[in-house]
Amino acid sequence: MGRYVARRLLQMIPVFIGTTLLIFLMVYMLPGDPVRGLFGDKGADPATLAAMRHQLGLDQPILVQYWDYMKGIVLHFDFGTQIASGRPVTDVLGDAFPVTLRLAGMAFVIEVVLGLALGMAAGLRAGRLTDNIVLVLTLLIISIPVFVLGFIVKSVFAFELGWIAPNVSNEAPWSELIAPAIVLGSLSLAYVARLTRTTMVENLRADYLRTAVAKGLPKRRIVGVHLMRNSLIPVVTFLGTEIGAMMGGAVVTEGLFNVKGIGGTIFESIVRREGTTLVGLVTILVLIYLFMSLLVDLLYAVLDPRIRYA
Repeated sequence: MGRYVARRLLQMIPVFIGTTLLIFLMVYMLPGDPVRGLFGDKGADPATLAAMRHQLGLDQPILVQYWDYMKGIVLHFDFGTQIASGRPVTDVLGDAFPVTLRLAGMAFVIEVVLGLALGMAAGLRAGRLTDNIVLVLTLLIISIPVFVLGFIVKSVFAFELGWIAPNVSNEAPWSELIAPAIVLGSLSLAYVARLTRTTMVENLRADYLRTAVAKGLPKRRIVGVHLMRNSLIPVVTFLGTEIGAMMGGAVVTEGLFNVKGIGGTIFESIVRREGTTLVGLVTILVLIYLFMSLLVDLLYAVLDPRIRYA
């Protein structure tokens, strides 16, 4: 196991370099000048623009800028400085990440609990009324875009019924994050339910499950130990990548509910051409994806003892 983990960590290095380089090139080679954008319609004289580009290192070749950026991360955990405000990007990340972590964590819990519960109910009653209701409900959720669902939730429960706040305050308390968390996790919840249901139906016909029933094992042990552990392998694969997707894909949800998190910061960085902030945020998301993929691979051995890592 130790050798496998060490090998996977070493494999992450070229993946991390390749993805961050691609992101860096995409951001800094797009048309537009972030320094000129600071002055708006008023503009500035060429000497001032050139001095600011030199101060920020934007007059260097693109690969030199990337090398300096990576050195700052590796040696000093420094993601650079925001062009407009002059704040270190680490401070911006420190403000945005805790909010999105709480939002994504709450959405993830809702997704796992409700998704697995609906999937188990449908899988154990395949072809019956419960199964049909779950399939129709999840199909309805999948068919509604996130921005439409968020608008409906906000219009009905905030403006019509007054049960929730229309916008999340800057402190982002847990109570105000429930509605955006439901919206954020709704689509994944439907996928988890359907995936759980499908794998359970397949495993219910497996020989090992018939053997467990023939041995007279309690139903709770058959479902909880034998059926669920084998059925959760594809679900865990989906959930592992979903954490990073939730954090990066919260732009629409955070925009609808005015959540000051990663999604809103990414949107503002794109509008303002804040390449340093944007690259820093996406770099953290890349690291989350890499480590979650490693954790998912290690969980396979926990769920299925037959899996061994050399």
